[in-house]
Amino acid sequence: MARRTGLWSVVLMIVMVAPALAHHSFAVYDHTRTLTIQGTVTKFQWTNPHGFIELDVHQNDGSVKHYSVELTSINMMQRVGWRSNMIKPGDKVQIVMAPLLSGEPVGLGLEVVLADGKTMGLPVPAIGSFKRSEPQE
Repeated sequence: MARRTGLWSVVLMIVMVAPALAHHSFAVYDHTRTLTIQGTVTKFQWTNPHGFIELDVHQNDGSVKHYSVELTSINMMQRVGWRSNMIKPGDKVQIVMAPLLSGEPVGLGLEVVLADGKTMGLPVPAIGSFKRSEPQE
């Protein structure tokens, strides 16, 4: 009986620790500045554990750069009014994001201006730790 209780204790511990190990912090994103991008949505992922917006952004030299923007959990997004049908491929959106420290075209979404002009905030934990930069033209 004691052996069985010990086994169940180990299983319970593994089940409780696994989600904590799977989650990551926002330390990979630049907290000292934000980047404002405007582009065309290629994909809106309404998935767990985080949503994503994929978009193409036209550059000044005529090229197109593809960005991937991580969002918070869809559970948290729903609580502040987000819905799975708010963004569709082809929509033109503006996103304020905290870019990756590595410089890759990836970021953490902080705010999205939808195709209809409505501004939607994202419930990012400790959002105040991200210093907002003026949008560049």
